[in-house]
Amino acid sequence: MKIIIAGAGEVGNHLAKMLSGGHHDITVIDADARLLDDVEGMSDIVTIEGDCTTFATLRKASVIIAAILAKQLGARKSIARIDNNEYLEPNNKEMFMNLGIDYLFYPEKIAAREVINLLGHTSTTEYVDFSGGRLALVVFPIDASSEFTGKTVADINALSGASFRPVAISRDDKTIIPHSRDMFYEGDTVYIITNNEAAKTVMNYSGKTNVSIKNLMILGGSRIGVRIATELQDELNVKLIEYNPDKAYKLAETLDRTLIINEDGRDIDAMTEEGITSMDAFVAVTGRSETNILTAMLAKRMGVKKVIAEVENLTYINLAESIGIDTIVNKKQITASRIFRFTMDTDVQAIKCLTGSEAEVLEFVVKPDAPITKSTLRHAGFPDNAIIGGIVRGDKVFIPDADFRINAYDRAVVFSLPGAIPKIGKYFN
Repeated sequence: MKIIIAGAGEVGNHLAKMLSGGHHDITVIDADARLLDDVEGMSDIVTIEGDCTTFATLRKASVIIAAILAKQLGARKSIARIDNNEYLEPNNKEMFMNLGIDYLFYPEKIAAREVINLLGHTSTTEYVDFSGGRLALVVFPIDASSEFTGKTVADINALSGASFRPVAISRDDKTIIPHSRDMFYEGDTVYIITNNEAAKTVMNYSGKTNVSIKNLMILGGSRIGVRIATELQDELNVKLIEYNPDKAYKLAETLDRTLIINEDGRDIDAMTEEGITSMDAFVAVTGRSETNILTAMLAKRMGVKKVIAEVENLTYINLAESIGIDTIVNKKQITASRIFRFTMDTDVQAIKCLTGSEAEVLEFVVKPDAPITKSTLRHAGFPDNAIIGGIVRGDKVFIPDADFRINAYDRAVVFSLPGAIPKIGKYFN
């Protein structure tokens, strides 16, 4: 596939890394030579220094203009990242579709939805639904109290009754696809594919308890913060902390059921006075990774049960997880995952780039006569660094073993490490 990435910023850079090595012809265009230097050494990538639009006066709208121009010049798919929810209003969205833009992505909206989903699953660090909720990926760290600790994968598979499966373990900043004799240790982060009915059992085995959220504190009146407050202020007691007084005043006018506080979230005394110790959840989305990490760590130490931080600096993610922050949200990875889905030749219904890991989890629709349907999984020759964790067939859900046979039109949920991602699509096509 021939792919043009307009812009070599952090999203463009991350997307280029995901696509590199996948036998695509990739061109990255940016006016900043320094940004191009970061991607120039990747395989299959050609860089061009220059304005993506060539119309200097339209620089502010460069992503939209570039996407329209690309479609007019013959691109099969044109995808644009936007930074204003106004573009997604029905009339505007229809206009852009008529101009040739196939998909619009608003990272702040996607990130806000991810935070809201995680607030409903407080015992996990990540929770991803597939096939309308019939399958889910559940991610959590294990401690000494967990049923997993000291057991092998075979032991856990025997416990599961074919209703869930461990598909990966993260340990010492490395993620592996485990085999039956691999053991779980305290401090591991475990990735489980489970059917809907077994999700509660999985969490019981993990030693984690799901907490009902009633009181929520949001730090930062960013677009993500405002969107979370807007969607949750009718259900929860929401308090939003904003440092900028003018911004706080404007937010107070628009968020009529959210309590807006003009304070510095880094001030321990101020946060104590505003009742952080009585909060069930704390979400830091100021737009500054350092501030979000610091305040989330503070909230955790003050007893808040569920702490979520937006960390946009990719180099900080492992640090943030290591100091006890429950969940990290990175809108660059979220956006790159959504875009990556449309570069694949197979029918991919969903894809999620897992924070703190370069692994991906994908949902494929199996095509008639696809190679994966020709034999049992034992003899399919599927890559070692990927695993099929769940199958949805009509109304039935399966956690497949080595003797399982996949049929056409099944939906397969696959956990994959980076090296396998370019290889696995052909099995389902």
